[in-house]
Amino acid sequence: MKKFTASELRKAWIDFYKERGHVDCGAVSLVSDGSTGVMFNVAGMQPLMPYLLGQKHPMGTRLCNVQGCVRTNDIDSVGDKSHGTFFEMMGSWSLGDYFKEDRCKWSFELLTQLFGFDADHLAATVFEGDENAPRDEEGAKYRELSGFKKENIFYLPADDNWWGLEYGPCGPDSEMFYVKDVPPCGPDCKPGCHCGKYTEIGNDVFMQYEKHHDGTLTPLKQKNVDTGWGLERNLAFLNGFDDVYKIDVHVPAITAIEEASGIKYDSDEKLTRSMRILADHTRTAVMLIGDEAKLLPSNAGAGYVLRRLIRRAVRHARTLGLKKDNILKVAEAYISVYAESYPLLVKNKEFILSELGKEIERFEATLENGLKEFKKILDVKQAEKSKEIDGKEAFYLYDTFGFPLELTVELAEEEGLKVDEAGFADAMEEQKQKAREGKNFSQKLTGQGVFDSLAENIKSEFLGYDAVSCDGAVLAIAKEDALTDELRTGEEGTIITDKTTFYGTMGGQVGDIGEILGSNGTKFEVTETIHVAGGRTAHVGKVVSGSIKTSDKVSLNVNKENRAKTCRNHSATHLLQAALREVLGNDAHQAGSFQDPERTRFDFSYGQAMTKEQLDKVEKIVNEKIAEDLQVVTDVMSIDEAKKTGAMALFGEKYGDSVRVVSMGDFSKELCGGTHVKHTGDIASFKILSESGVAAGVRRIEAITGSNVLAYYKKQEELLKEAAAAAKTQPAGLVEKILHLVADNKALSSEIESLKSKMAKDSLGNVLDSVVEVKGVKVLAAKVPGVDMNGLRDLSDNLCEKMGGGIAVLVSEADGKVNLVAKATDDAIAKGAHAGNLIKIIAPIVGGGGGGRPNMAQAGGKNPSGIDECIKAVAGTVESQIK
Repeated sequence: MKKFTASELRKAWIDFYKERGHVDCGAVSLVSDGSTGVMFNVAGMQPLMPYLLGQKHPMGTRLCNVQGCVRTNDIDSVGDKSHGTFFEMMGSWSLGDYFKEDRCKWSFELLTQLFGFDADHLAATVFEGDENAPRDEEGAKYRELSGFKKENIFYLPADDNWWGLEYGPCGPDSEMFYVKDVPPCGPDCKPGCHCGKYTEIGNDVFMQYEKHHDGTLTPLKQKNVDTGWGLERNLAFLNGFDDVYKIDVHVPAITAIEEASGIKYDSDEKLTRSMRILADHTRTAVMLIGDEAKLLPSNAGAGYVLRRLIRRAVRHARTLGLKKDNILKVAEAYISVYAESYPLLVKNKEFILSELGKEIERFEATLENGLKEFKKILDVKQAEKSKEIDGKEAFYLYDTFGFPLELTVELAEEEGLKVDEAGFADAMEEQKQKAREGKNFSQKLTGQGVFDSLAENIKSEFLGYDAVSCDGAVLAIAKEDALTDELRTGEEGTIITDKTTFYGTMGGQVGDIGEILGSNGTKFEVTETIHVAGGRTAHVGKVVSGSIKTSDKVSLNVNKENRAKTCRNHSATHLLQAALREVLGNDAHQAGSFQDPERTRFDFSYGQAMTKEQLDKVEKIVNEKIAEDLQVVTDVMSIDEAKKTGAMALFGEKYGDSVRVVSMGDFSKELCGGTHVKHTGDIASFKILSESGVAAGVRRIEAITGSNVLAYYKKQEELLKEAAAAAKTQPAGLVEKILHLVADNKALSSEIESLKSKMAKDSLGNVLDSVVEVKGVKVLAAKVPGVDMNGLRDLSDNLCEKMGGGIAVLVSEADGKVNLVAKATDDAIAKGAHAGNLIKIIAPIVGGGGGGRPNMAQAGGKNPSGIDECIKAVAGTVESQIK
C-alpha cells in the first residue's frame, strides 16, 4: 500500500473523482444551517440532503469533496487511539446518475490503483435482505465483477449494511475492508468482527428506496450513491499507524504538548489520554471559532458544545501541568497545519486565539476554586464511604463554578464514584422554572396557544401596506399563559385588535415596533409583532402608563423610522435577487432571506463563491436601479395569474389563492407579502458587506441600505484616519506609505535571511571532513550553533548536494532548546535509509521527539547536553537501517 500525507490524500481523492467526471463542490461551514435538526455538519452528505431528495444541484449530478465534520456523541471515547470530535470525510456522490456498477468499479480502482492495496487482501460486505427489502445480490455481483474475490464478499444484516434515517431516502450499503494476515478468531470470523483481522476502509451507500412514515419502502425515482471514507483513519492505516494521533496533522500539536509538559507521548497511558483529548478538543475549538460561522462559546446550542470542549481541554491540560499559553501554542500548531486546506484559519488567526484565550481564562479563573470544592465534596463522600455525589451537590458545582455535569461525572468516575444525574436534572428544572419568569413573552405565548379558545370570527385586519397608523378596538388581551381583561401599568402582555398597521414577523421580514395609545394617557409599548393562531396579529409589549382593557378604542402607531429602514432593506433584497440572476444566470434562486432595520440577508443557490468582480457588478446594478427611482407597484391576483406574469416565487413556499405581486419597473417582479418603499429611490443607497457559503450550493449575501450605508462609510473613514495616523502620513498617502513599509520589510527580511544563511554556512567550517561512509552510504552528523529549523533544513539540502548524496544530520542549540534535522537523498533511501525513523531514535537523546518522511524529518528537544551523544548515535542507527 502507498503512504500519503494528509494534503496528498485530499488531493488524490479529488483528482481521482475529477478524472471520472465529478465536480469538487467544496466544503461548507462546520456549523449546520439547522435544516437537518443537528447543530453541526456530522457527515459529508448532510449538506446535500435537499439534492439527495431530488432537488437539482447547480453543479451537476456527480460531486465530490473533503468535508470537515464535528461529532460529539461519542466524546467520552475521545482519548483512545481512534476517536476524535473533528474529522474530515472524503466523499463522492451520484445524484440520480451512475449506480452500483460504476460505484463498485471505481471503489476497487481507488483501493488497488490509488492506494495500492493487494486485491487478495480486500473484502466487502453487502445487505443480506430481510422482510422489508430483498437481498442485495446486485451489489454482490458488481463487487465481484469489479475485482473482489467471491469468497471475500459477505452478506450481513441491516444492522451492518443498511443506511437510513427515521424516514426518507435509504437503502443497502456496502462496506470495504482490508484483510490482515492473521488467523481468524473462529469459524464465524468475518468483517465487523473486532478481533483485528478486518479493518474498515470505506462505505458505499446505495439510496434506492424511500421510507415512509408508516415504515413501508417504495423505490426512489432518483437512485443516489453516497460514498464516505474517513480521512484520518485511512491516513493512519495507509501509513502503518494504529493511532490516528500519529498522523502528520497531529504531530506538531503533540510535539508542542510534549515540549511544554516534558512528558513523552505513549510513555504513560493516562497522561497520553489527556494529551489526545487536549489535542483533539483544541483542534475542534480552532476549527469552530475559525469557521465562516465564527462560532463562539455560549451557554446554549452549538456554542455550549464548543464551551464544553474548551473546558474539557483546559481540565486535561491542567493534568499535564499546562496553562493558557501552552494551549494556545497547540492551537497555533493546528492553524499552521491546516493553513492550506482551511485558509480561513490563517485569516482568522488573531480572532481564534483571542476568543479561545478569553474562554480559557474564564474557566481557569473558576476551575481552581471549583476543583477545591469538588475535593471537599470528595473527601466527605470518601469519609462516609459513599459511592455517589448527589444531584444538588453536582448542580452547586455547575451553578457556582461553571462545572458542566459531564465534568463532574468524569472527575467522579476517576475516583470510583457515580453522580445522581436525575437529581441534577431536578435541581436544573427548579432553576429553569424560576428563569421562565424572565423568558421572552412572545416565546411563551406562541408555544402555548393562549388564543386558541377565541371565536373564529375574532381576526385582525391588516392595513399596514398603505398606512403606519390607524384606529382600532381591543379584541383580546393575554398575559403569560392565559387570557385577561386588563393590563395595568408595568405589566407585560399581548394585545389583539380588530385592525392594525403593525406587520407581524413573516416571510423573512421582522415585525414592527411602535405604540398603542388609549384614552386618559394609556400607552402600550409594542416591542414585537407576531402572528398567532386563527389569522390574528399579536402586539407584544408592556403598558408604560395607564391601563388597557378589552373593547377599548385605541390608536395604533408603527414606529415610522424603524418601518422605513426595514422597507428599504426588503425592497433592496428584491433588486438584489434580480441583479444576481442578471450576473450569475437564472439558476440563482432564493433559498431564504431576513430583513430587519439594520441589514438584509439573502441566501441563494449558487455552486461557488462569487468573485469580487461579480459582487461589484451586482452592487452597481442595484444602485443604478435605485438611482432610476423605479415605481414600486403591488398587484393582488390569483396564484395562476401571478405565474403567468413571470413573477418569481420562493421554491417550496405555500401560497394562498390570492397573492401580492410586487413589481419594480420592468426589472423585478416577485410574489411577496412584505412591506416596501413606494419608489426604489427611497432606498437611497446599497452596500454589500459580505458573501459567504452557508450550505452546499447555497451562498449568503449580507447588505445595508440608506442611512446605514452612510454610517458604514463614516466608520470606514474614521478607521482610515486612524491607520494613516499610525503610519504617520495622511489618508491620501496611506497606500504609498504601506507599499514603502512592505518593501522595506521585505528587503530587511531578505537581508536577515542572507545573513543567517551566511552565518550558518560559516559556522560549518570544514564540516565535510567529518563525512563517514556506512555500508556504502555517505553520512554526515554535525553540530551547528544558533541555527533555527528552517536554516538547518537549507543547510542539510546544501550539504547533501555537496556530498553527492547520502544522509545529513544537523543539530543546533538555540535559547536552551535543541533543533534537529535529518535529510536522506534518494540513493540512500533506496538502500533502506529513512530520515523519519532515524529522527525517532536519536531525538529522545536530546529530550525530544519527532519524525517525518523518508527523505526529511525534524525534531525538537530540551536537553542540549545530549547533543554530542546524539551525533555519535547517528552512524550506528544508519547502519541498522541500511540493507
